[in-house]
Amino acid sequence: MFDLMVIIVLTSMSLKFSQDIKLLLAKLATQPITIAEILQTTSERGFSLIIGLLVLPFLFPMPPGLSGVMGMGCLVLGTQMALGRKSPWLPKQIARFKFPRSLSQYLLKNVRRITVWLEKIVRSRWKQVANNPYIWRGNGCCIAWLSILLMLPIPFTNPIPAVAILLLAVSTTESDGLLMCLGYLLTLANTILFGFIGYALWQAPDLLPNLFK
Repeated sequence: MFDLMVIIVLTSMSLKFSQDIKLLLAKLATQPITIAEILQTTSERGFSLIIGLLVLPFLFPMPPGLSGVMGMGCLVLGTQMALGRKSPWLPKQIARFKFPRSLSQYLLKNVRRITVWLEKIVRSRWKQVANNPYIWRGNGCCIAWLSILLMLPIPFTNPIPAVAILLLAVSTTESDGLLMCLGYLLTLANTILFGFIGYALWQAPDLLPNLFK
């Protein structure tokens, strides 16, 4: 019954990313596998797919203790893209990470809210931009930088860089040059926002602790 429901949902999707992430979450929800095993079957697509998988939990309430591994995974993969690598590699600590089944099941139930929104805005367009060899590196630079912002210990800010990372990952998979440009603008907006937050905390170092008193 569960498999039938997944198939029905998938048939209504048009984006490769939506199909891949749904199938992957369905598999993880029934039989947890390591990130290394996922990478073995996805090759170059593994960059965007794994980055999308790692960043999705930041858009929902997430169990404690997972943000470090997931954020570091995005940082490592983004850095490799920035260096021009086409085959993803992860350190053993991250490669051996398995998504908790409960988290995978939760994401599977809620990811439709994200993919419906993505399917409304993502198209294969501006291919001269999307297929430019320097854009792959540029996307990687932005993802790596946003991953650093994602891991900063600032409460309630995780979804902000996570949205930009997800858009860059999806636009890379779907060859959407326009969405890539939007991702760059969001990267700039994140940089300005976190710069302002950092400046505010530097001017008032007791501000953050006082918020939780």
